[in-house]
Amino acid sequence: MISQLIENQTISANLPLKQALEKLNNVPDNLTLFVLNDEKQLVGTLTDGDVRRGLLNGLSLDDKSGNFMFHGFRYLKQHDFTLDQVRELRDKRIKMVPVLDENQRIVRFADLARTKSMLPVEAVIMAGGRGERLRPLTDTLPKPLLKVGDKPILEHNIDHLKSFGIDRFHIAINYLGEMISDYFGDGSSRDLKIDYIREKRPLGTLGAAALINNFVYENILIMNADILSNIDLEDFFSDFEQQQALMSVASVPYKVNMPFAVLETNQSRVLSFREKPQYTYYTSGGIYLIKRALTNRIPLETMYHATDLMDNLLSNEEKLIQYPISGMWMDIGRKEDFDKAQEEIKHLRF
Repeated sequence: MISQLIENQTISANLPLKQALEKLNNVPDNLTLFVLNDEKQLVGTLTDGDVRRGLLNGLSLDDKSGNFMFHGFRYLKQHDFTLDQVRELRDKRIKMVPVLDENQRIVRFADLARTKSMLPVEAVIMAGGRGERLRPLTDTLPKPLLKVGDKPILEHNIDHLKSFGIDRFHIAINYLGEMISDYFGDGSSRDLKIDYIREKRPLGTLGAAALINNFVYENILIMNADILSNIDLEDFFSDFEQQQALMSVASVPYKVNMPFAVLETNQSRVLSFREKPQYTYYTSGGIYLIKRALTNRIPLETMYHATDLMDNLLSNEEKLIQYPISGMWMDIGRKEDFDKAQEEIKHLRF
């Protein structure tokens, strides 16, 4: 079923130009129509400039739109594009880019004027936890559906990922999971594709990923549902790609203030000292990028955490990296965190 957006942005190559102009007048944001043949395949684009050139070359308003269209249009291949391609389109100020399936049919648009990016990534969100520390709030509502500001925590996360062009989601659910699936449905109302992994028992921060057999991208973003962050996902992915890592852990700085002077010694001799130093350590932020092949290492129906996969990579001397989050990050696991998030969300820009 063709979406309303695709319907509004496309015309038939056989449509007379006069009718095409009426439709072109209704797409002021990008001033482009996408021209389809009888098999609904994309064959060209039509703009005001194409119309002017056609008329100057002797065509008339009664001629078919296909006679005016531009054949050298730009597009992205579904599930098979790169961030470099997206950046090139953005640099050329191309606002609306069609995404085509293997049959040259439009499946979606990359609206580069309204989204931050278009990442070749799909997301796995772990939303099956009981939320014990937030009781009694979670006695009748799963933690991911607790509202921060005007919408649930999980909706903030989905909207943030969507703003970077991610449109495929796998949500792992367990406790009161039907409330989550009822709230978001299959994602079609949000121009997304959402499916659900129903855990029979808790599987940890990564275990549910082993149950997914329909990944289509080589890169997978995995995150906990109870995190609130405005992490720059394009920069996160770009760093992961440039370093050619198998896994990247989004990390959060944690500062420790020592209340005393710290001595540097060699046996009994003091070599130097620092008066009440501050040390910075990096902890896992519960957001990960991994290569799809790593999901084959996750055992089925077994409790398995991100730290287990990290141990596996380190023991095999494979490339595991960290990406420090420079923006806001909150783990909404306790009542005091939840209350603080209600204030933070008023000032947070995603």
